Amino acid sequence: MQVTETLSDGLKRAYTVVVPAADIESRRSKRLAEIGKTVNLPGFRPGKVPLPVVKQRYGTAVTAEVLEESVNDATRQVLSDRGLRAATQPKVDVVSLEEAKDLEFKVEVELLPEIAMPDFAAIELTRLKAEPSAESVDKALSEIAARNRDLVEVAETRPAAKGDVLTVDFVGKVDGVPFQGGTGTEMDVEVGGAGFIPGFTEQLEGLAPGESRTIDVSFPEEYGAKELAGKAATFDITAKKLKQPVVPAVDDELAKKLGFEGMDRVRDLITQQIQREYDQLSRLRLKRQLLDALAATAAFPAPEGMVQAEFNQIWQRIEADKAEGKLDEEDKAKDEDTLKAEYRAIAERRVRLGLLLSEIGRVNGITVAADEMTRAMRAEAGRYPGQEAQVMEFFRKNPQAAETLRGPIFEEKVVDFVLELAKLTDNAVTPEELAREPDAAA
Repeated sequence: MQVTETLSDGLKRAYTVVVPAADIESRRSKRLAEIGKTVNLPGFRPGKVPLPVVKQRYGTAVTAEVLEESVNDATRQVLSDRGLRAATQPKVDVVSLEEAKDLEFKVEVELLPEIAMPDFAAIELTRLKAEPSAESVDKALSEIAARNRDLVEVAETRPAAKGDVLTVDFVGKVDGVPFQGGTGTEMDVEVGGAGFIPGFTEQLEGLAPGESRTIDVSFPEEYGAKELAGKAATFDITAKKLKQPVVPAVDDELAKKLGFEGMDRVRDLITQQIQREYDQLSRLRLKRQLLDALAATAAFPAPEGMVQAEFNQIWQRIEADKAEGKLDEEDKAKDEDTLKAEYRAIAERRVRLGLLLSEIGRVNGITVAADEMTRAMRAEAGRYPGQEAQVMEFFRKNPQAAETLRGPIFEEKVVDFVLELAKLTDNAVTPEELAREPDAAA
């Protein structure tokens, strides 16, 4: 095999490769002989089909297969012999592909850059630590009690107040004509509560059992039923019963209702849950600090092909947000060239950081074990109650889908590795300070 380098520019390389016709023919003959030993053709004993017949029947397909294998193998050898690691799939352009002649092709490849390991011990990070306050636990318990409230019918006849629950019949109309799905009977509605058309529950205030009222509302523009979206409507409402929510006391009786032996146990569990939430937020803040610190050390050139692919993904989301009217106000104020430049810089940072994390893992032997992948697949399957078995089967049949779970696990393991070596300083803060964005004003 003859290899000639035609380009060496930064991370870009190009070569012209010539594979002798004799090598191609040797592969071709070997493959045809293998087929001849196993093929079954009418009129011949198995494994005894003459080579000329095998060539006539399978020659074209075998030639195409051998040429493809030869190109792939030669490309791998070009990189291997030179100790090169490709950043993206090499681009191959066949120059000469005639039978009984040398195979000639050009290969262009973009390489991974040389990446020096940062001095992890020199990375200084602050880990924010917060603990649940008695007030936050009390608030959570009050919310649990509110969710376990009882509705007690009000004996006296009085107007409904905000927070009360009215049992009503109603008929909705657009232009005076009832619409599908707009009729309800014996429906419990919380006065001033959420979940209905804006303005519906608020207008029930002051309505007493036995009374009727017609209210005016407007369906939101983004309402699910397109035939009603943005339209004005009326609802004829008749109040039937009035109920008052009674919130249970936060005591052992409530704990037993929830399935626990006492309120102390419930309080402990709530405290642990809040602490886990704080710890997760602390981890996210610490990881962000670490990635920023690592990104500052990533001064190597980023492969243009990887940057362009990352930018294309980002820009597709920007275009989708723009089409759906979801683009934030700050981005709306910028012209397209400015916006593209900013997001391209983001793409380049992501690529550099991703390459650095990958190299840290490679150099230090960090891998994702099979049992870790299994746990990740089970966790993903758990997001689809009742379909867990189908999701696991999907992963088994589609390894490439399962591989999408490997990246996040690998990244977390690399982050853990670096955090073990970095200099960490714990700083006790309030939950509000922990939740505050780093660039938010104090």
